[in-house]
Amino acid sequence: MTPQEDQQHTSCVNHEHAAHGHSGHGSHDHGQGLAEMLDLDALLLGSYLEEAAEWAAGIAQTAPRTILDVGAGTGAGTVALARRFRNASVTALDRSAAMLAATRAAAAAEGFTDRVHTLEADLDGPWPESATADLMWASSSLHEVSSPERTIGGMYAALNPGGLLVVLEMDSLPSFLPADGTDSHTAELGLESRLHAAMAHQGWNAHPDWRGELERAGFHRVEQRSFNTMGRPLPEPTARYAANFLGRIRTALAGDGAPATHDTSPGAALRAQDLAALDALLSGTGPSSLLHRTDLQVRGRRTAWAAFKA
Repeated sequence: MTPQEDQQHTSCVNHEHAAHGHSGHGSHDHGQGLAEMLDLDALLLGSYLEEAAEWAAGIAQTAPRTILDVGAGTGAGTVALARRFRNASVTALDRSAAMLAATRAAAAAEGFTDRVHTLEADLDGPWPESATADLMWASSSLHEVSSPERTIGGMYAALNPGGLLVVLEMDSLPSFLPADGTDSHTAELGLESRLHAAMAHQGWNAHPDWRGELERAGFHRVEQRSFNTMGRPLPEPTARYAANFLGRIRTALAGDGAPATHDTSPGAALRAQDLAALDALLSGTGPSSLLHRTDLQVRGRRTAWAAFKA
């Protein structure tokens, strides 16, 4: 994994968490920093997982007995699925042994040890023969694999007849700063929008509308739904999440040098004052420091595609 690949993890989030959820099958960083970010994403924005799981339960053709969480990360989605589908066995798939260990711990804390299993596999290789299920779930993970078309084909072949595949992605990177700014933080007005544009220019969180890929793989019907996400009012975890995420953006921007004012393409460069404002946010002192703020709130939006196999 190259340093550039590490910088380009988003959620996921989650590499959803992302975010946006979120890891273990392509270019994800599996260090402690990513694990913390995934856990904070689940703590603050995890309500969308329950909403999406409830949506899947309502549209599934039959109640699933076997579920596969593809790119499980630290297990937030795995636990949400086990909680909603009480009669199902849930397998978390990830290429990282450390992430799978975190998933097992999260499942044990909920009392799901007997129903939650793990499978270590890299989806940049062949689809694992044992990875079959009635319901497959891929949250902020499909865009990370080297060949999404091949992976979707593997999912379709391994999904049981009448099964359901749910793919979730972040519509945009998470925001943390007050939307309208304040008199004491005027340098932050519009800052996150410009940061997001700069990251889009670098290819962060790049994913298509998956409908076409899913239909070409053979799924006979695809439904789509959006989930607005608003973080829980927990100032200290929110500040840590913001510092973690914006710190990754700052690292990615470090190699850009001075803003290239001659390049007018969208997101090609940031103003010097934007970088200064970002540095002030990431500093440990001063009125703008994220670690001393109580006016932060995580905001975002996810889209889910539900694909049905005949």
